[in-house]
Amino acid sequence: MPVLSSCLGFPRMGENRELKHLVEGFWKGTISETDLLAGAKNLREKHWRIQQEQGVDFIPSNDFSLYDHILDAAVVFGAVPERYSALSGLDQYFAMARGLQVPGKVDVASLPMSKYFDTNYHYVPVPLSPKTVFKLTSNSKPVQEFNEAKALGIQTRPYIVGPVSFLLLARASKDAPARFNVLDLIDGLVDSYAQLIEELENAGAQWIQLDEPHLVTDLSAVTQSIYTYAYTRLSKALQTSRAGSNVKILVATYFDSLAGAGNADLAFSLPGVSAVHADLVGGTRDMTGSTVSAGSFAAVVAAAKATGKYLSLGVVDGRNVWKADLRAAVALVQDSVRILGTDRVIVSTSCSLLHSPHSLKAEKVGDNVDAELIDWMSFATEKLQEIVTIAKAANHGTECVKDLLEENAASLQRKSVSNRINNPVVQARMQSVQPSMLARKSPYVVRRDVQSRLLNLPKYPTTTIGSFPQTAKLRRLRAQYKKNSISQSEYERLLKEEIASVVKFQENLDIDVLVHGEAERNDMVEYFGEMLDGIGFTKNGWVQSYGSRCVKPPIIYGDVSRPSPMTVAWTAYAQSLTARPMKGMLTGPLTILCWSFVRSDQPRQATAMQIALAVRDEVADLEKAGIKIIQIDEPAIREGLPLRRGKWDEYLKWAVEAFRLASSGVSDGTQIHSHMCYADFEDIMDAIVAMDCDVLSIESAKSDLKLLQAFKERDYPNELGPGVFDIHTQRVTPDAEMKSRVEQMQTCLAWDRIWINPDCGLKTRGWEETEAALKNMVQTAKHFRAAASA
Repeated sequence: MPVLSSCLGFPRMGENRELKHLVEGFWKGTISETDLLAGAKNLREKHWRIQQEQGVDFIPSNDFSLYDHILDAAVVFGAVPERYSALSGLDQYFAMARGLQVPGKVDVASLPMSKYFDTNYHYVPVPLSPKTVFKLTSNSKPVQEFNEAKALGIQTRPYIVGPVSFLLLARASKDAPARFNVLDLIDGLVDSYAQLIEELENAGAQWIQLDEPHLVTDLSAVTQSIYTYAYTRLSKALQTSRAGSNVKILVATYFDSLAGAGNADLAFSLPGVSAVHADLVGGTRDMTGSTVSAGSFAAVVAAAKATGKYLSLGVVDGRNVWKADLRAAVALVQDSVRILGTDRVIVSTSCSLLHSPHSLKAEKVGDNVDAELIDWMSFATEKLQEIVTIAKAANHGTECVKDLLEENAASLQRKSVSNRINNPVVQARMQSVQPSMLARKSPYVVRRDVQSRLLNLPKYPTTTIGSFPQTAKLRRLRAQYKKNSISQSEYERLLKEEIASVVKFQENLDIDVLVHGEAERNDMVEYFGEMLDGIGFTKNGWVQSYGSRCVKPPIIYGDVSRPSPMTVAWTAYAQSLTARPMKGMLTGPLTILCWSFVRSDQPRQATAMQIALAVRDEVADLEKAGIKIIQIDEPAIREGLPLRRGKWDEYLKWAVEAFRLASSGVSDGTQIHSHMCYADFEDIMDAIVAMDCDVLSIESAKSDLKLLQAFKERDYPNELGPGVFDIHTQRVTPDAEMKSRVEQMQTCLAWDRIWINPDCGLKTRGWEETEAALKNMVQTAKHFRAAASA
């Protein structure tokens, strides 16, 4: 058997975000369920055909999802919480993801949302308890989609999240006993997996892909034993289910190296597993100039040799946009072939291409084509060609792909000598950073008194997180401006009208600290990326963030600097319209870093500090313009945390320093806010305290106030605004529900340090539901003010 090429997963949104438009049309009632499902089926076929035409040997199925693949698994195995039991089909599925509110009929909140490892993809953690009983659904999604591809003449390798990782990604439900461990449910879940795999084999599947990304993390001895136990049970179930199963199982690991902590040996020793996928790129993100991890390569090749199993090599980065070094990758694969033989080596991307944009095709047409930047990049479709090229070279020699290898090498060379990469002015400024620039002038207790006198805010002050609804009218306006269909003066006039309307809207609701609404911004990171030197952007480089929400990450290719103010004019104009405090709204350096595609020729720390200096300049200019409250959002600080705990201290040190460099160049009277959301912050509380922002707002309602206890146990010293309503749902949270949340907050926090705000920005919501929710929020704050004054 020759070296084979493999794709672990393909972007599901479509070349032009077709899935987004289908799903959102269904939610709005403009697209029927029949049309939604037909459109989704058409997309799956397109994606399979793309992979087939590129010559990929292992093409995945069941990697497609209408919302989230982890939520899909919960539905497939019957792990649906009781509160959704009255619903069925897509109503039930989307209610779990987004909540559902039909007056007089149904009112259920959504499940929480969390970051998928260290990516900006958000998955839906499913609550489990001792009462959870797994039961495979009939004609399940994996079987349907395998048969769908089979009918097209395409043999696929069905993807399923592995049983241990599924449980580790879930959460204990609120009513579960304190000593309950989700891994206690492994027996019933594995039995359901065995049933599903048997059904897939009966349908003709020859390989099954089980994703177990937790194998690259630090595992306790108990969890390691659960892995062995689970796969032993699965193997026995498959061998006794009929005359013995012949299906081969690939266990896929990614986002970091299998080396260390014995994880390579563990992965390759799992019973019943035929192949292991190892990400050789994930462990090199802070190794300047490295494309693969030599240590990880040696460990996995040795483990594969010792166990006789197939080795899938993740040599093309599935999470970044830079071209692979094909010659280096070919040499690595050839080395593995010399040790293992061609029949035991598979060439693949490092992880699923879910985290990559669809194709470079749209970047090469129209106006403002950045040919130089395009020359450096490779999106999902192009990465398929890279893995096929590497496999061909390993099988038939480099001569058969000589032209492709030479062009790849020339492209890498052109990038290495480009004068766009290094900026001597930025490098000199980096050298001038002093420790004194990383701290505020006075400690928080002093600043709090100064700010209290200057701002004169009421008890339980209300605010929002930044954005207000981004209507189709606003999106059209920005598109017209980009196409030069309207003049700059007309564009600015219309934006000022929108800002004035948003300011008046907030005043009418009696919100205490206002925002300008961010009408001019396409995205909280992309907007800044477009205004900073050293950062490029794409026309159609969309990546799924959650559900139907897509982002277009900036491309950080060189040294970063701020040529001119980015937000000052809009914020100052908004402040001129009101006597109430207006927040300046900025995205922090860690979030810009983590939500961008980042250069690989210098450590991420250096890039973060460059961005921090740019943000610091913007903060200073906002203060000079009379803005007394400035919010620097850092929702991605936890996301940037390495998967291995041994690397945490180093990362958190420079992450905190980057935030403090950005935020500390102001007077005591300027109140610095930050915002964090959709991650587990309990294990980085010391770093959050060290950031020393005056006010921190956090997502709280969607996660059912899960984080409050951590802030209580750490005795968080500054002011805190836990969200009182979920913004990822059309459901309007009743004021009684908000009041209940504030009552719980008061058991964990001092009442005089509580702010009242939503979970996150309101960009994705409609105006009607936004107004209703904010009215309830303001009434909740006034209720507690009255009680505090009584």
